Formats: sequence, C-alpha cells, structure tokens
Amino acid sequence: MTEYAIYKGDDLLKIGTLEELAEFRKVKRETILFYATPTYRKRTTEKGLRVIKLD
Repeated sequence: MTEYAIYKGDDLLKIGTLEELAEFRKVKRETILFYATPTYRKRTTEKGLRVIKLD
C-alpha cells in the first residue's frame, strides 16, 4: 500500500493513503493525485498544498 504525505507550506498535515487524504481534505481521490503533479505546483505558491509520494 502506497502512502502519501500532504503538506501546507512546510507543515506536515497528514500521512496516509490517497483515500485517507481525500477523506481528510473532503475531496476526491483524483484531487489528491492532482496536488502531486508538476502542473499544480506551477499554479500555486510555495505555501499551497503539496502531496509527496512516500516509498
């Protein structure tokens, strides 16, 4: 099971699966995946949400 970490700026908000993070943020699983893309990073500031895949 792959885990992801979600950050707001430098602050870690939660670590969990895509489903757990989606429930935490009250968004769809696909939205959490979008937060991890380079396109989303370009559209937001450094203080925006970031999702990092953990190995």
